[in-house]
Amino acid sequence: MVKHVEPDKILLKMPSLRAVKSFVAAAKYQNFTRAAEALCVTQAAISRQIRELEAALGVDLFKRAGRAVELTEAGTIFYDAAYLSFVNIAQAADRIKSAHSSKKVLTICCSPAFSALWLSRRLPDFFAANPEIDINVVTTENFLKMEPGVYPDVFINKVTDPREGYRSIPLFHDIIYPVCTPQFLAENPDINTLTGLRDTVLLNLSPYGRAQIAEHVDWSVWFAFHDVQLNKRPRSGKHLFNANDYNMLIQMVLSHQGVSLGWHHLVGPLVDQGLLVRPIEQEVIFKEKLHYLTYTEDKEDNDEFSQFRDWLLSSLS
Repeated sequence: MVKHVEPDKILLKMPSLRAVKSFVAAAKYQNFTRAAEALCVTQAAISRQIRELEAALGVDLFKRAGRAVELTEAGTIFYDAAYLSFVNIAQAADRIKSAHSSKKVLTICCSPAFSALWLSRRLPDFFAANPEIDINVVTTENFLKMEPGVYPDVFINKVTDPREGYRSIPLFHDIIYPVCTPQFLAENPDINTLTGLRDTVLLNLSPYGRAQIAEHVDWSVWFAFHDVQLNKRPRSGKHLFNANDYNMLIQMVLSHQGVSLGWHHLVGPLVDQGLLVRPIEQEVIFKEKLHYLTYTEDKEDNDEFSQFRDWLLSSLS
């Protein structure tokens, strides 16, 4: 006698995973074209999948206004659940692959600036010395609120009070000085004085981006340490450019567009190579504000973490 299996009601009620995947991408980027690019499909395919999903659910998931899209209340509820589910599936797949891989994996979380200007330059040395370890890097500007399902093994940041289950090792303090290219200095020789520097093109990290490297310093603060008032700049003088992306500012400096504040641990190698120079000797030192290597307690005696920790500390010496 044939034994019949009862239909699985949960699976039968599930919408198409392909449609849900398209929806999550569109909701994440708030744009159908960018979602299509991220999934390597056409924008028409994204639109079709979302229409099918909305028909299956019986509600609109997006408010459409021309090319712009915005989640409806129902869309927000569905996105939160769907995104977390995909993250959990991806994390489980990574854990399974890692468990059956000959290599061990360490997930590092740091700021975009530290990743681009410090870590990326030195990782080849780590890989050469530790070929059995793979590194995953997650960058964020908000260390207190990680994306759902993201659980780094190691943080490199300025948070002095780590979350529960983590321990910290102090790394270094901040040394901050102006930097520009040799060409910009040659074209603007008067920036070798504080007032000349104040009146030149200044590239400034806005408050929205200072958490990337240091939450308490901009040009106004830096000049105040040297008894110079930034607001005394000539009104018809050169511009003060603000951005919340430190990597962008450094790229602008490297293309001779002005002077930025340089955090020594990030720009020191560029100065050593002669790509950047210090137009003035003054600097500001914050010994009370440290950067930390923060790690999960269960990594204390872990071999791959120990190797990464020892390599990192030796790279700073």
